[in-house]
Amino acid sequence: MAGASNGNGDDDGIISAINVTPLVDVILVLLIIFMVTARIIVSQGMPMDLPKAASGREIQTVFSVELTVDGKTVVDSERVPNDEAVSRLARAAKEKVPDLRAVIRADNKVEHGRVIHVLDLLKRAGVDKIAFAVTPTTDSEVDREPAK
Repeated sequence: MAGASNGNGDDDGIISAINVTPLVDVILVLLIIFMVTARIIVSQGMPMDLPKAASGREIQTVFSVELTVDGKTVVDSERVPNDEAVSRLARAAKEKVPDLRAVIRADNKVEHGRVIHVLDLLKRAGVDKIAFAVTPTTDSEVDREPAK
């Protein structure tokens, strides 16, 4: 039985056994919670059945080129030795993604000739869709800025 008996048939004695059923229930619930959250963490997001739309597009690959004032060139967050390496990397990216789009991010003080040179390198590599990254301003900021 679950309780200890004093031998004379009296059931008013102290129960000396531990009831493990609630402990097992709690541990099983914690195990299930752990298994569900571990699966979400491993997949880095929940799997979804996304709705379909006729006007939807695939995610576009963007080839990012950053030009800094001190002469550094960064392509897709990796520093390259010079501007000429941009052409080689752009050709390789264009082979993987035929509809490649490029974005040139140049510091405000970068020489105009250097930006045009990188633009030319991208065009020669076959990248036709090129954009320039800018910081959006408000109308009041445009009014305050003096004309140069």
